[in-house]
Amino acid sequence: MTTAISEMPEDELASAAGLALLEVLRRTHLSAAHDLSTVVAEEARTIGIAGLVMYLVNLEQTELIPVPGPDTGEREPLSLGGTVGGRSYTGGTILDTVTNSGRRVWLPLLDGTERLGVVELLIDDPDELPEHVVAILERYAHFVAGLIVTKDPYSDVFELLRRSQRMTTATELMRDMVPPTTIATDDFVLGTMLEPAYDVGGDAYDYALNHEILHLGIFDGVGHGLAAAGVSTFALSAYRHARRTAQDLPATYAAIDAEVAEQYPTSRYVTACLAQLDVTTGHLRWISAGHPAPLLLRRGRFVKELGVHPSPPMGLLFANRPPVIGQEALEPGDMVLFYTDGLTESRRPDGRLFTTERLAEFIERQAGSGEAAPETLRRLREAIIERGEGTLRDDATAMLLEWRRGAQERVLPETVLAD
Repeated sequence: MTTAISEMPEDELASAAGLALLEVLRRTHLSAAHDLSTVVAEEARTIGIAGLVMYLVNLEQTELIPVPGPDTGEREPLSLGGTVGGRSYTGGTILDTVTNSGRRVWLPLLDGTERLGVVELLIDDPDELPEHVVAILERYAHFVAGLIVTKDPYSDVFELLRRSQRMTTATELMRDMVPPTTIATDDFVLGTMLEPAYDVGGDAYDYALNHEILHLGIFDGVGHGLAAAGVSTFALSAYRHARRTAQDLPATYAAIDAEVAEQYPTSRYVTACLAQLDVTTGHLRWISAGHPAPLLLRRGRFVKELGVHPSPPMGLLFANRPPVIGQEALEPGDMVLFYTDGLTESRRPDGRLFTTERLAEFIERQAGSGEAAPETLRRLREAIIERGEGTLRDDATAMLLEWRRGAQERVLPETVLAD
């Protein structure tokens, strides 16, 4: 008789899980993306998991889409609101429910801190699962998330599952250029948003953590559609080149300005905010190239715009002196919102603009509820687009930075924090 997973000694279960992970690695060397759900489900059976279903969040972050596999059956997409799977995703929590035949465990699919979706595990064991069992299940889910990311670039399978409508060519270009939506360490959490999900044009963002410096860039190319996406992605590439050749902020601004002007000599330009944060000290430096000023929240309240004398947009070659660098000493718990004007120029139902003040008020409310940056921006998108508190007239991009706020605890499962 097979020992129930809840009764397996910790060392025995850990050994079995290790063997399962090794077998998954062996089998996935030559497997395709569409085989992944079968491999991870079959190997999960060796540690007492009767069924495994992966769900990926759609691009709108409104639903969890089931990935076809041996245990998926006729499952339908799950709303992020009002479902156990949705709560697991939005809260980053492990949820365990009792069924007629045993238990159903929901775990976030996290690649580091990037939220990919959730995994549903069916366990033919009615007893409550001990902590060491839950921890091993979470590690298996984390491992599965890493495999999804590994296989994703080689296939369209996962990308197409995430989509619910046709995507424009400009959006294809832009979404392939920007990095993942979340990055976090013990010092900071950064969440990002790029909207509309299927028809973005001139907006882009980028970041990189190089040792103690977090580099940030948010861009808005003039116009909309493929032409705007082209100039923005070119500016983003020039930004990465300058960053990777160790140029400072003024030199980076000058390089992007010159290269955009050379490649787009007739009326194409890009507004931007370029910033650097020393994650060990909280020292923030930034340049505004005709871009909206970032918003600073301290102790959960909006305190000011991080205004600095703006330099001309990049690509016009109007700059006749070095750009002005803004500086701010962040305090533990501070939040900084970088955004494009598509957010504040969206229209509310009564026709009024969403405004900077309204945007700051929204972030304040989410800060008060303790949500981390990724969930705050998901809720911002939900408020503007899904609930109709605003109607986008342009692309809307945001980067929400939290420095030493403890928000990393909200983007990791409990078993990780317990270690």
